[in-house]
Amino acid sequence: MCGIAGFTVNSTTKIPIAIGTAIISEITRTLAHRGPDAENCWNDETVYLGHRRLSIIDLSESSNQPMHSSDDRYVIVYNGELYNFKELKLELQRVSQGSTDKPYFFKTNSDTEVVIAAYERWGSDCLNKFNGMFAFALYDKQDKSLFIARDRLGIKPLYYSFQNQQLVFASEIRAVLKSGFVKRTINKTSLEDYFLYQTVQSPDTIIEDVKMLMPGHYLIYKEQKINIQQFWSSTNFAKSSDDLNYKDTCKRINELLFHAVERRLVADVPFGAFLSGGIDSSAVVGIMSQISSRKIDTFNISFDESEFSEALFAQKIAKKFETKHHEIKLSPSDFLKDLPEALAALDHPSGDGPNTYIVSKATKNAGITMALSGLGGDELFAGYDVFKRMLEVDTKTYLNIFPAWMRKMPASAIKAKRKSVAGDKIFELLTQNSISIKQAYGISRKVFSDEQLKNILKAENQKNNIQNFVNSIPVPDTQHKLSYVSELEIGSYMQNVLLRDTDQMSMAVALEVRVPFLDYKLVEYVLGVKDEYKYPSSPKKLLIDSLNGLLPDEIINRPKMGFTLPWKHWLKNELKMFCESNMRSLSKRDFVKGDGVMELWNKFLKDDARVTWSRIWHLVVLENWLQKNNIN
Repeated sequence: MCGIAGFTVNSTTKIPIAIGTAIISEITRTLAHRGPDAENCWNDETVYLGHRRLSIIDLSESSNQPMHSSDDRYVIVYNGELYNFKELKLELQRVSQGSTDKPYFFKTNSDTEVVIAAYERWGSDCLNKFNGMFAFALYDKQDKSLFIARDRLGIKPLYYSFQNQQLVFASEIRAVLKSGFVKRTINKTSLEDYFLYQTVQSPDTIIEDVKMLMPGHYLIYKEQKINIQQFWSSTNFAKSSDDLNYKDTCKRINELLFHAVERRLVADVPFGAFLSGGIDSSAVVGIMSQISSRKIDTFNISFDESEFSEALFAQKIAKKFETKHHEIKLSPSDFLKDLPEALAALDHPSGDGPNTYIVSKATKNAGITMALSGLGGDELFAGYDVFKRMLEVDTKTYLNIFPAWMRKMPASAIKAKRKSVAGDKIFELLTQNSISIKQAYGISRKVFSDEQLKNILKAENQKNNIQNFVNSIPVPDTQHKLSYVSELEIGSYMQNVLLRDTDQMSMAVALEVRVPFLDYKLVEYVLGVKDEYKYPSSPKKLLIDSLNGLLPDEIINRPKMGFTLPWKHWLKNELKMFCESNMRSLSKRDFVKGDGVMELWNKFLKDDARVTWSRIWHLVVLENWLQKNNIN
């Protein structure tokens, strides 16, 4: 796992090589936290590449990057892990009879060199053979072209800016900005996304001229032009597949999940696992313990506020699977002490990042360099409440018999009676022109109601990108509505909040996090499973049954808590001065309505049910991030 960066020059942006090498060195140093083990840069007259290495596989210096192909035609900077690199290496070392391909002679035991060899043989089709998480840039010295690709599920990030026929890219936005080629200007058209959903819907980012390469896409830069193509999409799999019975479906999922975990245990460094005590992380730990010959290190955060602590459940799993368990006791003062570090680690503002930073830092301090996470289990196996809510919406299409104006009166009554976040969302849904999952999903995931948004964000800065994303996903057949919701979750909340935060917060302390639930073969298969198997009686029953008795009943039947911190308490006490200072600064920005911002803060302090902590914190984070990064 690493940090990569690079930029191109052309006749209009021509710069002396001495200056170019200084710029790429400066950009690369910005990524030092992602790769403390080695730093190197390379350039010719048109392309500059930089790399920071976190050594996971083949720790020798021969695997440092930028790495060149055996014939010196290609040079690569690569961030990620290729889990099937050993099988591909064998395939690339031999050729079938009658083939014109030549066997590749490897100089290292790294997966990086396998990526080079695979591209040399198969071109862009190599991406269809890769099973892993990755973002890489490969330069063809002969063709003078740059090939940049990102993994199917978007586990590893890749940001870029293309202006005036010049391309600059990196693993982090701050590295792109460090180049000096991109203005530090906020993207006002992305503000509605951020205010409503605590993040920005890709490919946009919070910076005006910086984009994110979409998951399952590759970019080719040649002759001062870029061309972006898609090589994988989840929408191809949410449809009827194998007509297996329930028992055989569970067996197949069990095989795929065990295989996914096994692949992710290949490492030449100490590894462990995050353990919340929920079903997903417990399943990963249980499978690891059955596969690995060594005792697994597990990590859990516990709180003084017992209603937020999952420590007891994590302890039960640790005891059952005989792990070396590390419980991180967190108090408000501890969190307050680490908060500046966590916020400084944010490469892109988000409402959910510090959680991951705390557990990542403790894991790294325990001597662990790679950890497995249960991320993705809820999205695949209908674990969130949003799945149930969307199915309920789908069964109430009879409401469409009544026009929106007729639904407005009962909707207003519900809103007035409930006086809550839920009441606001019901009102908004019932007053839509038509009621369906397409309309309901975006509303369900909102942090603010439309009314609240209008009170704090100026109208010219409102553009709902997430609804555009929802509209772009085709609705599958009636047997796969849950898979449709999974696609919406994977492409929005998971990709732009959970995965982005996991990467930026874990890599801030040079910790690699692997996510077996996002093995693309498992994802493709589960998306094809029909609704009646996924939600026959309770959330995630399909996953539980597929585990074949691996987890104890007290873990399966426990209430879902989620991995969260006791924010409401902290924002009104230990973090009050910090939050109020940032809310006041935010209120002076030209893209917001200052009185509305401060009214929101005061309502939160007065326990207004419509203003929860999550409607405050991501605004505090945004203002803090804009200040720290000198964004105009």
